Amino acid sequence: MRTVYRILAAVAVIVVLAILGAFFWATSAPALDPIATPAADAFSDDEIERGELLARVGDCAACHTAPGGADYAGGFALPTPFGTIYSTNITPDPETGIGTWSYEAFARAMTEGLDREGNHLYPAFPYDFFAKTRDEDLRAIYAYLMTRDAVALPATDNELPFPFSYRPVLAGWKLLFLDRTPFSPDPELDEEENHGAYLAASLGHCGACHSPRNAFGAVIAERAFEGGEAEGWLAPPLGAHSIAPVGWTLDDYADYLFDGWSEPHGIAAGPMTSVADHLYDADEDDVFAIAAWFAAITPEQPEAEREAAIAAAEALDWPGTEGTLFDEEVSDPALLAGRDVFAANCAKCHKERIAETQPISLGLTYALHAPTPQNLFHVVREGIAPPYGVSNRKMEAISLSDEDLAAVAAYLRWHFTDEPAWTDMQPAEAGH
Repeated sequence: MRTVYRILAAVAVIVVLAILGAFFWATSAPALDPIATPAADAFSDDEIERGELLARVGDCAACHTAPGGADYAGGFALPTPFGTIYSTNITPDPETGIGTWSYEAFARAMTEGLDREGNHLYPAFPYDFFAKTRDEDLRAIYAYLMTRDAVALPATDNELPFPFSYRPVLAGWKLLFLDRTPFSPDPELDEEENHGAYLAASLGHCGACHSPRNAFGAVIAERAFEGGEAEGWLAPPLGAHSIAPVGWTLDDYADYLFDGWSEPHGIAAGPMTSVADHLYDADEDDVFAIAAWFAAITPEQPEAEREAAIAAAEALDWPGTEGTLFDEEVSDPALLAGRDVFAANCAKCHKERIAETQPISLGLTYALHAPTPQNLFHVVREGIAPPYGVSNRKMEAISLSDEDLAAVAAYLRWHFTDEPAWTDMQPAEAGH
């Protein structure tokens, strides 16, 4: 009973703090005066170019561009545990975009989560990360956005139930979880690594997807990079928390960030595809710095251990001989059914590698080592549209029944890894 009382007391304290925070912030967030949309020549070419490169690091277009819509005009649906939030128009349209926003209004939105009118913004817009962005970088992004084509597109109403639809509640969230402490370089890192750490902690907002969140939707800071979720996909743990059979090196990180592909780890899919596509055209020094920082926080794997892990995975690959079946001695009907689905639909591509253009060994993929099969379900049913950097690598969607998909998932986990069997096998939810 004491545990129950403690939990109730903690919840009560949080509720009170949220109410007090909501009152404080709701009464101290004034609207900022509108301005005339700045002319393009109000900004230098260098500033605009730097802003474009930084916007690519921030993957801004991914969330602020609806499928088939105009760049930065908003309307992209972001599913959250609390409902669906639609991104806003950040083109310089004066009526439906940010054309009347001063730099001060823009910087306040980025670092405090308040729009020009003083309304609280939902943290699906990761201002909890952008809050650490330096002023000169914010000014460059502002210059870039204010010189884009203005698009008139009204905002789509969010689909949130009460009380989440009541924006002043977000003030309490900020009181509890918004940390605006400036980025502080690590004296143990060199200049390049610290630059990468800064970009990952601010505009890159890497931890927004790759870290777990609490019941309030806030990133659990003390568990940074232990793995998270984004748009229904699992985002793998990174750095010292990685569960990849083959350790990540500087070259692996650089290849993956630049091209969306790493030879020992595979291809980017899901929301990471867009990230890789935008980093492909970002500043090379910025991208390499991020890779250098991740390499600095990743334990080095001895070369012999690395080679052994690759060899062990390759030993599980199906042979290239057509019609050959592995695991004929297996007696479990479910695993045999999964093996047969794999043989009929997957083995023609996922087999012993004789060329670098083939997929990597399935035993090396995060999808099979992840705690749930949801990434695997996504990949099978949706396929993989490759990032720009490796446009020749594509996987077609495979149409399978729920039963066959669950069976092949169970088989893949059993055959290609030493991980325990998945218990949550609900492929019907893969598309959500």
